[in-house]
Order: sequence, then C-alpha cells, then structure tokens
Amino acid sequence: MGGAVSAGEDNEELVDNLKEADYIKTKKVEEVFRAIDRGDYYLEEHRDNAYKDLAWKHGNIHLSAPCIYSEVMESLKLKPNLSFLNLGCGTGYLSTMVGLILGPFGINHGIEIHQDVVEYAKQKLSWFMKNAEVFDDYEFCEPRFVIGNCLLLPSGCKTYDRVYCGAACPPEHENYMKNLLKIGGILVMPFEDQLQQITRTGQNSWETKNILPVSFAPLVLPQKSDAPQVELPDCSCRTLQDLCRISIRRILRANVKAEKLKEGVSSSSRPKRKRKRRNRYHRRNHVRDHDSRHEADGPPNHVRKEDSEESEKEMEEEMEKPRRNPLREKIEQLPLPPALKQYLMYYRTK
Repeated sequence: MGGAVSAGEDNEELVDNLKEADYIKTKKVEEVFRAIDRGDYYLEEHRDNAYKDLAWKHGNIHLSAPCIYSEVMESLKLKPNLSFLNLGCGTGYLSTMVGLILGPFGINHGIEIHQDVVEYAKQKLSWFMKNAEVFDDYEFCEPRFVIGNCLLLPSGCKTYDRVYCGAACPPEHENYMKNLLKIGGILVMPFEDQLQQITRTGQNSWETKNILPVSFAPLVLPQKSDAPQVELPDCSCRTLQDLCRISIRRILRANVKAEKLKEGVSSSSRPKRKRKRRNRYHRRNHVRDHDSRHEADGPPNHVRKEDSEESEKEMEEEMEKPRRNPLREKIEQLPLPPALKQYLMYYRTK
C-alpha cells in the first residue's frame, strides 16, 4: 500500500505532502509526524526510501506507508491520558508518535511476534529518548513492548481506550479484537480489505466505519493449541520520585512558555532544520529557472549564482549550530546535586 502522495526530500516535505493530500488533517497529528523522523526507523542503507509514500519491509522489520499511518493516527482520535494497545507494533514508530499525545499518565503497550523486531524497536525508542531534539518539547508516554502472538491474550484481559492492529484480522477473530476495547473506545484495523474504525458504543454494540481500501498481510495464527498466552505489561502506579520529575519538568516548561510569550515568540514554534535544506533546493531550482530565462543578460546571472551560494552557505552554518534547549537550561540552573539534575533530564546528554 502507498504511493498516494509525492515522495518527499525529507521528513518535513513528506508531512507537507500528506497534509496537502488531506491525509493529515489535525494539528496534533501533524506535530507528532514532524517530531518523529520516519527515516530514523529505517536501516541506514535503506534510509533514502524513508520519505516515499510506500511500505517498507526488510526481513521481519516492516513499516506501513505514511498515508496509512496518517489515516490511522487521525482515526484513533487520541487524547492525553488514554490507554493504547498496538497489536503488531513493529519498529515502534507509530507507538512513539502515540506516546507524544498520550502524555505521562497514559498507557502505551505493544505486542510483536518477532523477538528481533522487539529488540529493534527498543533500540529505536532508547535512541529517541536519549538523543531526539524534540523529546523535551513533550510529556512522553513511553511505549512498553512484549513478545508474543496478539491472538493469544487471555480471556478477561485488560481493555483499552484505543487499539490498533497492524495486520489483517481474520473474520473468525473479529469479536476477539472488538472485546479488547473499553466502552467508548476505538479500534482501527484492516478487515476484509478495508481499514476500519470501530467504536464500542455499549457492552455488546459497536459502530463501524470504513476509512479506505487497503491490502495488509494477515495476522499470524497460533500454530499450537498449547501456545503460551501473552502477558500484557503491568500498569503499576508511578513512583513518587517519577511524579516529582514530571511535575518539576511541567512547571519549568510552563515557565519557558511564559517567557516566550512575554518575548513575543510563539511557544509552539520549533526550528525546522530540514525545511531549510528543502528551501535551498527550491531556491536553487528558482535560480536555474531564472537564469535560463535570462541567458542573454550575461554577467548579472553570475552575481545571482554567487548570492545564492553565499545564502546556502549561511544556512548550512546555521543548521550546524546546536539547537537551544530552554528546559535543559532551566534544570541546570536549579540548586540541586548533579545526580538529581541528570535524573530530571532523563540522563540525556543533549
């Protein structure tokens, strides 16, 4: 599936294309798509294909097409503090985007059948939490991944506000999937060649809406009747220490926002570094087109090319500058021991 929108040069352009094609409709979905670079979830040797609207598979690792993830995120109607279950969570790309919306008091669980994919997802999640520039811009609900077949959850297991299934559901398991929802919850899954949004309206009632035609590989059916059941992660309460970290970071982030408003800077404006590269690309094309229309002008064209090269150099220098992190600066100014400051920063080095 995929190919519904033009390929992007980078993540920013991919999101622009998804918006233009009306796959991304809401601001919060747009923000998390910009925050999580799809290319970071590709193997490095395949990264050149990350911004095409195509599914990608390498061994057991799989990512759906961007247009599909856009529809899924919009259809889930996510809000802070909800519980989310991702069946066939794969690389963790979708779960990480979801975590940026759920916030610290949500629940974010994923089940994946392949152990090597779970390890890959954990590596990508660890990198995001330690290195991603946008991490401090959000209150994050960290995904928790378990290995197993999602069709082997015990009867009477925990139910969720939102569920996504990343593979086609066999007809005989339709009710199994629906019963993973709380009343009022939403399930998004491929079923009978349609991506469906299913809302549980009562104990034994559901409303179904077809979102778009899709073609997904089917869920892997359990091979043995005695296959072990999947144990979902526990939902234990956060420690007092963790609650204090969340509260302190929330207060400091509010202070940063207030200071920005006082200075007349939008609190939601974040640098879009890769957009600069895109702008350079368009500026180069504009200069080429302009020059081709004025070849008879001679020397002035050379001046314009030099100006363009100088502008590009300035942009490249600007991109190399480390991004300012106001929240980190606030934490470093606190009269606390270094170990506590590191804890408040989630032991991030950037």
